[in-house]
Amino acid sequence: MQSRHILLTGGAGFIGSHLSEKLLSLGHRLTSVDNFDNFYSSDVKRKNLEGSLMHDKFRFVELDIRNYKSLNEKLDNDIDVIIHLAAKAGVLPSISKPLEYSETNIIGTQNLLEFAKEKNINKFIFGSSSSVYGINPTVPWSENDNVLKPISPYAATKVSGELLGQVYSSLYNIQFLALRFFTAYGPRQRPDLAIHKFTKMIIDGSPIPFYGDGLSKRDYTYIDDIVNGIAGAIGYNDTIYEIINIGNNNPITLIELVNTIEAVIGKKAIINRLPNQPGDVPVTFASIVKAQKLLGYQPIQSLKEGICLFYEWFKTTYPC
Repeated sequence: MQSRHILLTGGAGFIGSHLSEKLLSLGHRLTSVDNFDNFYSSDVKRKNLEGSLMHDKFRFVELDIRNYKSLNEKLDNDIDVIIHLAAKAGVLPSISKPLEYSETNIIGTQNLLEFAKEKNINKFIFGSSSSVYGINPTVPWSENDNVLKPISPYAATKVSGELLGQVYSSLYNIQFLALRFFTAYGPRQRPDLAIHKFTKMIIDGSPIPFYGDGLSKRDYTYIDDIVNGIAGAIGYNDTIYEIINIGNNNPITLIELVNTIEAVIGKKAIINRLPNQPGDVPVTFASIVKAQKLLGYQPIQSLKEGICLFYEWFKTTYPC
């Protein structure tokens, strides 16, 4: 793969920090930006950067993508590719703070597209989400499903990002690839997400929140598979605008997830049964036919193997 100068937003986050290490290993020059949003501890994000900071082709810039002036003042003029992962994350928090999500996820995305236009950057990879499908009974979910039914402000902002990309792609000949990620997990996973949260609670002997009847399903996708999908998108040049699922094509029920975590840890969970949460969907299920065809994408990590790898990281990061 040809070496590029890549601008990565959200570079200190879970997916971003893993992607940074992958891109550097492939020989790319990388400028990573993050604003250390207080959704979770900035100390965690700074630790995520430690491996990349040792690399001579890595530059980190602390900035907020909502500030267009800052983008122009602090970033270089020779960027070849933008990979935009920065976002206000989380479905439930978006319901209570929708304006904050719009400011970062919509205005921030438009700022970066405008930056790409002004700097003649003709490749833009956007981190979208499976949440854009909302409640869609037709599974597996295909990128050809024309009727999206998002049921949270977060999901709506991701739809907006995809549509903004279509506009800029059409008007300014910027290749825009929207990658819809499905429930990423693995080492460095955010502490608010289920696998991380459940692991800590089971170890601590705290009741875990168990929403609904336990039959809701998620298409858990291991971080290395997600990162390989993004890396594949860097080399894809055949069309100007695409939406592509990056998932595992294998939904797992909440019951199966808890049972797997219990087996890996060797300890039973205490279950706190609760009603379904607003904004949650009963299933996420990715068709990956398009990703396989266009990007050569093929997820390889099983859930149990992935949780074992997560748990090994967890024990070294949060020693009991």
